[in-house]
Amino acid sequence: MGFLVGLMRTIDGFNRGIGKTFAWLAVIMVLTQFAVVLMRYIFGIGSIMMQESVVYMHSLLFMIGAGYTLLTNGHVRVDVFYREASIRKKAMIDLFGVVFLLLPVCILIGESSWAYVAQSWSIFEGSKETSGIHGVFLLKSVILVFCILLGLQGIAMALRSYLILKGVVVPEEDQEIHEVP
Repeated sequence: MGFLVGLMRTIDGFNRGIGKTFAWLAVIMVLTQFAVVLMRYIFGIGSIMMQESVVYMHSLLFMIGAGYTLLTNGHVRVDVFYREASIRKKAMIDLFGVVFLLLPVCILIGESSWAYVAQSWSIFEGSKETSGIHGVFLLKSVILVFCILLGLQGIAMALRSYLILKGVVVPEEDQEIHEVP
């Protein structure tokens, strides 16, 4: 059980670090958008690269932050059965959801976007605008990163659920584990 707990905590820590780091993109994105508006309407200067950078940051924030959002239970959940369920039933619902819904969808998105991303890399796809960001191939690669990070967090969620179903209490990362009497 110690290996499973360690793996789960490693994945949680990885997504927690990524989520907290990429959360700063929200602040940078707001400041950049403010600068774009200020430059355009006060000084009459436009910057396609700055405008596109807001789209890139927005994409990164949501796609790379999806694993962190799952870790912190921030995704929208349909609470028909879950809200009033016991911890054990919640673990069963989470395990079912990860194994039969989340992981297959991550695999499907990853497989179906692979050719799309590879094609973009083959031509080093860039912006359609001359002065835009010439890294569309990098932005499209974030789809695969999204699948990996969300899939990993799903595995951690499944491990947590499995441990709960086995009677092992899995507290926050700084506390020790113990079995339920």
